[in-house]
Amino acid sequence: MCDLPATTSCSDPAGAAAPAERRGLSRRGVMGAFAASAAAVTAGGLPGLVTTAGASTAATGTAGSERLSLTLLGTLGGPPPLAARFGISSALVVNGRTYVVDCGRGAVSQYMRAGLSMPSLAGIFLTHLHADHTADYFSFPLLCAGVTGEQGFQSAVDVYGPGPSGLPSLLTDSAGATTPGLAELTRLANRSAAASTTFFLAEHFGVDPATLLDVHEIMPPDSVGASSANTAPTGMAPFTVMENDDVKVSAILVPHGAVYPAYAYRFDTEYGSVVFSGDTGPTPNIPRLAKGADVLVHEAADMAALPELGYPTATIDHIRAVHTDVTLLGGIAAEAGVRTLMASHLTPGDPTVRSDAQWRKSLRASARSADFHGGMVLGEDLMRVPVRSDHHS
Repeated sequence: MCDLPATTSCSDPAGAAAPAERRGLSRRGVMGAFAASAAAVTAGGLPGLVTTAGASTAATGTAGSERLSLTLLGTLGGPPPLAARFGISSALVVNGRTYVVDCGRGAVSQYMRAGLSMPSLAGIFLTHLHADHTADYFSFPLLCAGVTGEQGFQSAVDVYGPGPSGLPSLLTDSAGATTPGLAELTRLANRSAAASTTFFLAEHFGVDPATLLDVHEIMPPDSVGASSANTAPTGMAPFTVMENDDVKVSAILVPHGAVYPAYAYRFDTEYGSVVFSGDTGPTPNIPRLAKGADVLVHEAADMAALPELGYPTATIDHIRAVHTDVTLLGGIAAEAGVRTLMASHLTPGDPTVRSDAQWRKSLRASARSADFHGGMVLGEDLMRVPVRSDHHS
């Protein structure tokens, strides 16, 4: 089976004092408390799901002694900022190299709080170009421009994400312009910081932040027949985005309203496989991409809670159309045959609207209804998960 300890940081996501039940515990007490929490969201009690407090052990980017580990930097769904959760972002460490998937609000700060080193950053992957997934993207090179040693980049970082959609821009000051893809987004972000960069360069300090990035725009194969009018053909096969000695990254299109392209990514390594759904409505493309994966990090929306948000009816209808109800996650996990599903990009993310206990109850019910007996884990900010497949048990 998949040896998948779900690791939770002892620090509060918002930087507040640790809850009373976490204070004053011995290491054994902390381990037990976290193990109980994980068991509460595991369908059928997945054997071997153990928790350890280890986010701080990733100081060199190796996440301790593990060859493959996953850290959820932020688990909030949607643009509105909250104190309880940081913006959506995850970090996958493979043989000491760190790959960040999405860069929501606070991603850089959470990256450092997780104990990950900036020199270990080997790649950034953006699932799509909504603000809640890109807010901290350019902060990585901007804040590291010219920095050396353990706080800076050692070489340019590869960045992968959607190319241009071809849709006309609806900004009033951009008549005739089309919506940017990743390359143009990067150029515009660099232009927005031109004053800061110019001042530093005038003092012979720092570098142009854009030189720290090697941008790769991803467009689906022509044979897929995808377009802004057909954003996620359900018959398509995953296609390779990147491959090196440590990892192969594949992508598939997912439906997310007007957004095009929007991707889910799969990371395959010799130690295990991890899939990120990105933002998506229900689609057979996710089970196809995630088939047999060790971990599926999937967005989750509690549709029953949406009326409590006070949103207009049109907003609620939109969320229902372009996201995936938590009640469907067990079926998706079962169809894909994954070992563990981790719910992230939580909507609503406000714990006063939906508590962690309510989320876990929904996950258990979803697993039971689909007869899914793998792990169902509620994602938490700074949760770290060492991943090992059968042949590395």
